[in-house]
Amino acid sequence: MAVARAARTLAAAGVEAARAEAELLAAHVLGVPRGRLALAAGLTAGQLDRYAALVARRAAREPLQHLTGSAGFRHLELAVGPGVFVPRPETELLAGWGVDQARLRPGGAPSPAEPGCAESPAAGTAARAEPPAAGAAEGDAAAEAALGGPLVVDLCSGSGAIALAVAQEAPAARVVAVERSPAALAWLRRNAADRVAAGDRPVEVVAADVTDPELLSGLTGRVDVLLCNPPYVPRAVLVPPEVAAHDPDEAVFGGADGLDVIRPVLARAAELLRPGGVLGVEHDDTHGAVVPALLAADGRYEAVEEHRDLAGRPRFATARRRREAVPVGPGHAEEAGGARAWQTGSS
Repeated sequence: MAVARAARTLAAAGVEAARAEAELLAAHVLGVPRGRLALAAGLTAGQLDRYAALVARRAAREPLQHLTGSAGFRHLELAVGPGVFVPRPETELLAGWGVDQARLRPGGAPSPAEPGCAESPAAGTAARAEPPAAGAAEGDAAAEAALGGPLVVDLCSGSGAIALAVAQEAPAARVVAVERSPAALAWLRRNAADRVAAGDRPVEVVAADVTDPELLSGLTGRVDVLLCNPPYVPRAVLVPPEVAAHDPDEAVFGGADGLDVIRPVLARAAELLRPGGVLGVEHDDTHGAVVPALLAADGRYEAVEEHRDLAGRPRFATARRRREAVPVGPGHAEEAGGARAWQTGSS
């Protein structure tokens, strides 16, 4: 059987979930869900040729999501491909935390008319799908007041996975997605438009560098929930071929210690958040002590907490903006250096 042969080929090439991926590729060629693969008609000669070509590309370690053109994330199917980081299942935990926090904010709970949290708000109350420039998402206090719900910002948005998940599952929120890479922005805008067409609330897309100390200056002190999945892999870490050859370098590596983007994000987040606003930032599994330490050392955060993924690894840290900053000593934990092997879900 073609799928069994494909699974053996992928396993020999070092693909971990070889059988599952062979089935997913077959389902993609047939245009059916994987769960209905056993009920589908067999592959035609032309489909067998296409399937064999896809299997060969996957055996060469091209990402599965690039071959199918999509990546599942929570309740979404997102378009992905060259130039954008493929969202990982681990990041769904951070997105889920963000959804919960947005719903807890005043005006953030779904109304009876929105039981599934996936319906768009009434016409005239939705945030703009995409401002023409960064400033278009800034300083519009009147528009924010008219929207009424919580303000959520997603930094390093990439494909838009976190921002679009929040917009779908907490439709009362105004969501702003920030991304620097022109290639990633193209995917983000495509996914944002697709979700609007599907009936979800639009998000505001801002082209900007998250390390800019003036980032979103018009939103200073007004953000309720700030989420970020930054590049955080230390440079010396050895990553799989799919990551090394296909994920954008700038979306994976965060400098020698993996904290080059996280440090300025923590500092700027404290300025953007309103008192009592919350921050969630994903990090490398070696950062389980150092990122909470950075948050505590800043002096403007409280309720600092570390969260683990389903495999038990440190995955993201959260904190709440203090109403008043307090002095904190300068010392914090340092991450041990040195090369290490990549672990699944480290990005």
